[in-house]
Amino acid sequence: MSKTRKFDVDALWQIERVGAPSLSPDGAQAVASLSQFDMAENKSRSSLYLLSALGGEPRRLTSAGDKDGTPQWSPTGELIAFLAKREQEGVKDEEAQLYVIAPDGGEARRLGPIATGVEAFKWFPDGRRIAFISWVWPELKGSKAQAKAHKDFKARKQTGYVTSEAFYRYWDHSIPMGRVAHLHVIDVKSGKTQDLFEGSDFELSRADAGNECFDISPDGRRIVFAFDPAAEKKVGNCFALAELTLKSGEFRTLLQDAAWDFGAPRYSHGGRHLAFLASNQGLKHTMPAQLAVLDTHGQWAVVSADWDREVAAPLVWAEDDLSLLFCAEQAGRRHLWRFDLPAASAAIEFEGGHATSFAAAAGVIVINHDSIHFPPRLSVLDEEKKAQRIESFNADLLAAHKFSKIEEVFYAGAQGEQVQMWLAYPPGFDAKKKYPVMHLIHGGPHTAMGDSWHWRWNHQLFAAEGYVVAAVNYHGSSSFGHAFLDSITHRWGELELQDIEAGTDWILKKPWADKGRIYATGGSYGGFMVAWMNGHVEPGRYQAYICHAGCFDWQAMYADDCYTWHVKELGANYWVDPAKVAAQSPVNFAQHMQTPTLVIHGALDYRVPDAQGLAYYNTLKSRGVDARLLWFPDENHWVLKPQNSKLWYGEFFDWLKRHGGKGTRGLKS
Repeated sequence: MSKTRKFDVDALWQIERVGAPSLSPDGAQAVASLSQFDMAENKSRSSLYLLSALGGEPRRLTSAGDKDGTPQWSPTGELIAFLAKREQEGVKDEEAQLYVIAPDGGEARRLGPIATGVEAFKWFPDGRRIAFISWVWPELKGSKAQAKAHKDFKARKQTGYVTSEAFYRYWDHSIPMGRVAHLHVIDVKSGKTQDLFEGSDFELSRADAGNECFDISPDGRRIVFAFDPAAEKKVGNCFALAELTLKSGEFRTLLQDAAWDFGAPRYSHGGRHLAFLASNQGLKHTMPAQLAVLDTHGQWAVVSADWDREVAAPLVWAEDDLSLLFCAEQAGRRHLWRFDLPAASAAIEFEGGHATSFAAAAGVIVINHDSIHFPPRLSVLDEEKKAQRIESFNADLLAAHKFSKIEEVFYAGAQGEQVQMWLAYPPGFDAKKKYPVMHLIHGGPHTAMGDSWHWRWNHQLFAAEGYVVAAVNYHGSSSFGHAFLDSITHRWGELELQDIEAGTDWILKKPWADKGRIYATGGSYGGFMVAWMNGHVEPGRYQAYICHAGCFDWQAMYADDCYTWHVKELGANYWVDPAKVAAQSPVNFAQHMQTPTLVIHGALDYRVPDAQGLAYYNTLKSRGVDARLLWFPDENHWVLKPQNSKLWYGEFFDWLKRHGGKGTRGLKS
């Protein structure tokens, strides 16, 4: 047996990343994208692969494109549609286009082209048409006018962005100036397209319009979709549901309530019921998305009201229309659930780890799932609901490396409540030796650090460097019920700090913990927590901090893309109650900050604008605190490029080593 090696950043980027599966109508085969990264070229490419539900060697389906993704099998099984940017017949795609290919291979065929590009799509039940989303100029009519406007916009010499909208940028990009997201339909054979929203005031979400925001009825005659009925579009507005009858072009609003946010609609197979997500925002902004059902009489009800979990799209009806499949978190894990409608009860269909996505057809369920122990893989559920892997991507690569042991512990945190903490131990861990400890504080705050594989903050990579990695699911985290999630509202930093400090106390009682090498790192809200700790924790308890994309000043954070959310979480706008907002901002405790800090930020980060990181770094330098800055001009809230990721991990570990964290080379017996 060959000797295993330490898992490192190069190995991380050699891992092939498998995407969401789509099943053939008979459930016999799955198709999924596979992304591969080249560290030397600093590039990635993705192709489509076919996999048998019985297992065996996957077959590569596409190879001509660089970014073939989001494949969907047609309802008839004759074609697979996907999105790509390619060059075909001498025409190079400027925007992502729809392509179709036969599952037995051959040349992929572009549908269209669509000048304004394609964001997401869904097959009609007859397999002859595809509904898709494209951003268009709403005042223009016809594809020719759109194509001309797109050409003129591309050719313009001005670079300024002009708007009067409240919602004008999202995550890392500006909302296309003067454009909105419309639903279209394209004929697969002729390529003829139609803008279904043309001449209406309807548009899809400006934030994340995908194929879960609409559905096509089983008879292909109607389309249901979620839309924002407010005149002024803002992050946090409540969405309504509307239905379009294709033959007449008539729209009708199905559900609209100022207190409720509706989304992810899905027709039942019989077409008599509509499942969707509903969140009672009128009660509280942190209320979870719950499963709801609407009947043909216009009556609707939340069917999961007594189940303290948040339901995630997509919703998939069972073939008998008596239950639905969906994913939901529970105690730091993400399972696939089956919700029985007559019994109004949920049961685990597949237990995570972390169930990322799934597909169901002809009684077959294929899961894309991962864990702290392994990256995403595709498995089929057998009769006993056990996952049977149907591919072996990365098997040889992973077998050549050492990986850590993972432990899940609970301890008394804030308010005397139990708090979950994950521990990743270095490979070959020996409890008789001393190890440096690194807190890995998750973002959100309403997310969770769970039993999942993280591409940017990888437990295994950190542990491989000799650190015991601690990930606390502090108060405010998801997957532990609504009360736990909502407990930090209007008092950010208070309970979370108590939980992390209690975790540190728990660790320091262990004989293997090196009290002189304790560190705290985090990104986004985790970065906020690290900055908060620097102003609230006695210097010396932690030898160094690392703050990635961290929130520093909530008043200045009004430059972000979801500023309308601040008042809900903080309890006030800064001009109404500046003291309340200031009390939750690390910037107002800068006079206490003494602990060395590495600050990391990306210029394309619109969720936490990079001025936050720069202000934090400048503050530390002005105070004479040991600090270092890593700033990326071409990264957003994440670090997505291979070479930048390698630099990120290099600076990360060098900073800790500089402050005593020598990892495996600094073990003390």
